[in-house]
Amino acid sequence: MTLAFIFPGQGSQYVGMGQDLAENFPVARAVFEEVNEALSQDLSKIMWDGPEEDLTLTSNTQPALMANSVAVARVLAEEFGIELTAGKYVAGHSLGEYSALCAAGAISLSDTAKLLRIRGNAMQSAVPVGEGAMAALLGASMEDAETAAAKGAEIGVCQIANDNATGQVVLSGAKAAVEAAAEAAREMGVRKAVILPVSAPFHCDMMQPAADVMAEALADTKIQAPIVPLINNVTAGKVTDPDQIRSDLVSQVTGRVRWRESVENMAGEGIETFAELGCGKVLTVMLRRIVKGTNGVAVNSVDAIKAFAEDHN
Repeated sequence: MTLAFIFPGQGSQYVGMGQDLAENFPVARAVFEEVNEALSQDLSKIMWDGPEEDLTLTSNTQPALMANSVAVARVLAEEFGIELTAGKYVAGHSLGEYSALCAAGAISLSDTAKLLRIRGNAMQSAVPVGEGAMAALLGASMEDAETAAAKGAEIGVCQIANDNATGQVVLSGAKAAVEAAAEAAREMGVRKAVILPVSAPFHCDMMQPAADVMAEALADTKIQAPIVPLINNVTAGKVTDPDQIRSDLVSQVTGRVRWRESVENMAGEGIETFAELGCGKVLTVMLRRIVKGTNGVAVNSVDAIKAFAEDHN
């Protein structure tokens, strides 16, 4: 098998997401209805009608993106006969890891929705607004990023949060520390160091209160082995053991998202095509910067689903 299914993270959401799926496929509509019921909220109305400021609340964005991704996966399976087992691996970027696990049957849909609501709230409340920051370093090597992060760490928490792609690294931590790191990166000649418009410093030690909340929530959640192995964020390695999945999901809250390594490892295992299931095409675009010659397909609409099914049936 030379196919892997990948699932996008926060930032891919938009008002109207998933509506075409619900209108065209009963199985997709059933996914959105089950998520609404699990959360005791009409989340699909926010997804389809907005307002955008409600959709971009982390506690709404996370389950919304997951629901959209799982809806695409279920449409492929039930309408077109393309099961997740057509792929060798699944992987997701940050919250996308929950989408991957749900799609692969490791965590039920209603439990995943509830976990992501808890996760979104916990991450948002872990650090008071204005105390944390994140910065993207574009054109930076890992050595550049580590040097800049070390400079910021002289002031406060400053860590590499996301190793997204070659030349695209994100720092996270205390506001003054991240700003100092960004300035250090500029002085080193990094092409661009920009403070990101985020509401909290994700994937750094300042998220420990959220990790504690998730440890408690995940302890009470039934997790089983996924039908397809997961390449996870914190190790960039293959995981199938439920206890390891549970532990790593807790570590993921404060840990680095090793996306570049994850893609490189999958490519090294023979993956040639990466199908991004859900909103947007952020991961598909990143692929080109990570491994030359890989084929990325964004399966993000009714037409894209039909085209993908034609190519893979």
